[in-house]
Amino acid sequence: MTRSKGRAPQDLRQIKITKSFMKNAHGSVLIEWGNTRVLCTAMYALGVPPFLEDSGKGWLTAEYAMLPGSTPQRKKRSTIKPDGRGTEISRLIGRALRSAFDLSALEGYTINIDCDVIEADGGTRTASITGAYVALQLCITEMLSNKLIDRSPVQSGVAAVSCGIVGDTALLDLNYIEDSSASADVNVVMSHDGGIIEVQGTGEKRPITPDELHTLIEYAIAGIEKIRVIQQEALSK
Repeated sequence: MTRSKGRAPQDLRQIKITKSFMKNAHGSVLIEWGNTRVLCTAMYALGVPPFLEDSGKGWLTAEYAMLPGSTPQRKKRSTIKPDGRGTEISRLIGRALRSAFDLSALEGYTINIDCDVIEADGGTRTASITGAYVALQLCITEMLSNKLIDRSPVQSGVAAVSCGIVGDTALLDLNYIEDSSASADVNVVMSHDGGIIEVQGTGEKRPITPDELHTLIEYAIAGIEKIRVIQQEALSK
């Protein structure tokens, strides 16, 4: 199947990560993934939630939101009525990052991750996770340089990608048009050392066959390896 701009089914869209995009945040990136753009920040603060007091651990939490102009029709702010989708994605981002994180190395501190979608064209949750990891690493570097912690809590990198079935074809990294017509949608989150952190999959118009799921996971593993390189290149600049 030939895709927009000649992409093969297993190809990623173009990904660009600009680090230190905001001067006040302890760690920040702008991640541009095709036409999707997400601003990811990481900021530390002294103190932990009540359930972690006197535990010898720190905490990491995340919030995700889509700005009003990020979609063709204005996205309402969730200041009054909570956005169920946004809450679910916020929890996913936090879970994904904590899975490769040693909270005991962050004793007494909380890191807040914020992912704000500036422009949405599919894959906003996976772009948020991917960008948030880079912002988190920058935040940890600042904490280490300020001697607030004595070792990095980050045990492995984290990246994510979407995939799905459009028609009868398995595709990696769906844009909005592909996602809106997909028969099935799968998001894969992995660590840099090759471990699978989370797989979210739904047969929206029909069930996913085992062979199709196998192909999607293969595409995702190969794609995340390429994303890992992009993340590391952004951090090394």
